[in-house]
Amino acid sequence: MTVIDLESYEDALATYDPVMGLEVHVELGTKTKMFCGCSTELKQDANSQTCPVCLGLPGALPVVNEIGVESAIKIGLALNCEIAEWCRFARKNYFYPDMPKNFQTSQYDEPIAYDGYLDVQLEDGEIFRVQIERAHMEEDTGKSTHVGGATGRIHGASHSLLDYNRAGIPLIEIVTKPIEGAGARAPEVAKAYVAELRELIKALGVSEARMEMGQMRCDVNLSLRPHGREAFGTRSETKNVNSLRSVERAARFEIQRHAAVLNSGGTIVQETRHFHEEDGSTTAGRIKDNAEDYRYFPEPDLVPVAPARDWVEELRKGLPELPRLRRKRLKEEWGVSEHDMQSILNAGAVDLIVATSDAGAPSDQARKWWMGELARNANETGRSLDELPVTPVQVARVAELVASGDLNDKLARQVLEGVLAGEGDPDTVVEKRGLKVVSDEGALSTAVDEAIAGNAAIADKIRGGKVAAAGALVGAVMKATRGQADAARVRELILEKLGVEG
Repeated sequence: MTVIDLESYEDALATYDPVMGLEVHVELGTKTKMFCGCSTELKQDANSQTCPVCLGLPGALPVVNEIGVESAIKIGLALNCEIAEWCRFARKNYFYPDMPKNFQTSQYDEPIAYDGYLDVQLEDGEIFRVQIERAHMEEDTGKSTHVGGATGRIHGASHSLLDYNRAGIPLIEIVTKPIEGAGARAPEVAKAYVAELRELIKALGVSEARMEMGQMRCDVNLSLRPHGREAFGTRSETKNVNSLRSVERAARFEIQRHAAVLNSGGTIVQETRHFHEEDGSTTAGRIKDNAEDYRYFPEPDLVPVAPARDWVEELRKGLPELPRLRRKRLKEEWGVSEHDMQSILNAGAVDLIVATSDAGAPSDQARKWWMGELARNANETGRSLDELPVTPVQVARVAELVASGDLNDKLARQVLEGVLAGEGDPDTVVEKRGLKVVSDEGALSTAVDEAIAGNAAIADKIRGGKVAAAGALVGAVMKATRGQADAARVRELILEKLGVEG
């Protein structure tokens, strides 16, 4: 990979103001495509979910997906946008090797939603308002697989394979107005905006918004201008960034790259760029055309979309609690700090904790297990929390078994380990592994007697008033019972047998 000169981040910000524009594509969770009845189900045989419409065959006529329009309106309303009383689709003409029609059906000068905003919270609690230019409907392209090259890109490949299953899947593109005034925090603002938008999309139920699966991806437009200048600089557009961390890294890298080019007397080229996860760098893609070069013109095969006002208002009334307000409410209900709430959000655990609480677990116990043992397992296995093979109901049952005294924390961790390993629900794992706490007084008494007899010196210390030494005998009993004894009751028995008050 070509080595790119970078200015230090601090020196770049000492001279220039960054200006960003973020374009986020959201793949809607509809059952059928945007303009035909083909299934959108994932991981099917290549080209098995196609028809004359999404293959662009002559004479095939598209029909708009009503749920796609409804989802677009919900997104627009949640982003505080105006909803158009009348809008239409356009053809965006460009060489699309993975779009059989060789044009994309999109919206150009008449989007369904426009002039909105989204307030995002930064890590120190500051609220930053991101202005929304538009949210419009369009369709996704197919998938190209380049074979034979070292990088998986077309350069160096011997041939390419095309799968049109994804061609025509509904997309909503959400475009911000230029984001100014963020200064050195611009990368953080970019990350926080995409994170908040993802939570909003998930709350609306219009998409799972899984960035790692391409259901949500971000184009990061960035330019620099010297302090005091109003005119924007020339922008670059880093395409299809698919994680929150990568959005932040891409913005930061481009700030440093632009500054290095400008400080050396060079000129920024308006172009697309590829982001590289392995080192956080970007490399040049293609020279970026202006919008007029796409030769947009109204789509003649689709009637305009004119959402009835009563329908729009009905959708507005049905919007869920906005994620930021919900987090504020939960933070107060749970009694956690801003830092802890941010950690819960970053881990993707908010909904899981709420569902576990709804299943009967106290919220502190729900947080304890999801942010502790389960988060550790997710990190070790490279999965997100919601990808783990354990449900909130199962976690709530583990918490219930601990509260009832049937399990202690050590045994509960083993139960979760068994659930994650596919051994069954918590009760089944307890039964199969024999993990219940030993609470039988006779068995506990025998174990305590053996511990005292085997540790006479420690027992004498306890009799002499060093009650803290009882911990060693408790440990001996726990070891003998494979961690299945009730530790609190064991300590009581030790002190009783040694004639010492606790």
